[in-house]
Amino acid sequence: MASSDKPETVERVVKEKDRKDQDKDEEKGGFIEKVKDFIQDIGEKIEGAIGFGKPTADVSGIHIPKINLERAEIVVDVLITNPNPVPIPLVDINYLIESDGRKLISGLIPDAGTIKPHGSETVKIPVNLIYDDIKNTYDDIKPGSIIPYKIKVDLIVDVPIIGRITIPLEKHGEIPIPYKPDIDVEKIHFQRFSFEETVAILHLKLENKNDFDLGINSLDYEFWLSNVSIGGAELSESTKIDKNGIGYMKIPVNFRPKDFGSAVWDMIRGRGTGYTMKGHIDADTPFGRMKLPISKEGGTTRLKKNKEDGGDDDDDDEI
Repeated sequence: MASSDKPETVERVVKEKDRKDQDKDEEKGGFIEKVKDFIQDIGEKIEGAIGFGKPTADVSGIHIPKINLERAEIVVDVLITNPNPVPIPLVDINYLIESDGRKLISGLIPDAGTIKPHGSETVKIPVNLIYDDIKNTYDDIKPGSIIPYKIKVDLIVDVPIIGRITIPLEKHGEIPIPYKPDIDVEKIHFQRFSFEETVAILHLKLENKNDFDLGINSLDYEFWLSNVSIGGAELSESTKIDKNGIGYMKIPVNFRPKDFGSAVWDMIRGRGTGYTMKGHIDADTPFGRMKLPISKEGGTTRLKKNKEDGGDDDDDDEI
């Protein structure tokens, strides 16, 4: 019988040992949790006593200081508020610009400075959108269109007591993909004609191929008639061209017909005269001011004289 009692004794000893080990683990786990709670409580008390807290941030503005056919320079203003009595370092800034869920550009700005204690500071994030990169990546994004965008910014700051935290921000908007206007010199209207000096008006037609209005402030140009340069100038004249619309401008020019050689006779007879025009327009848009190129090579126009110079001064005539 003694031998039959032995296994039961061993089993009872093992169970007792397991229960003691479990009790020790529970005591150990409980002790660790108590230590964690104690440290957290102390941290919160220190934080409350000293005044440490999490900074806040907001996208306060988005600016487009420069935009042309090649690129758009975008500046994202982020207002960061530091409630702590000491400066906090801005470790990294991660940014991403996407359109309809498609990435346009992303980047990282390391060591972006510090935020002064008990204050607010605007951090500027410069971003360059290269239009060729966008159009080469996404075929459906066409020149002249307006596309939606979403800017995502992650601010990584290192706060005493609290540690390193990430502040995510988002902002939505629209940005254009500009397209240069089409131009055409519909006619050249003489005001005074002589072989030594001729004063004329270029009747310029501009077609806006953008999905946004153009408020033209000025135009600079150089003009060639029958491959002879008649000079250029800068003209300050305001006109508005609606989106996908057409506008007109009148440009005064002076030239000497005798410099054109035999081509002058084609002008006098009213035959088509070849021309080239190149320049820029400075225009206000809903997205800021733009300087857009204009150009036309191999164009053909006709000349029209005033009645006193022997011409028909009816603007409705075909020329």
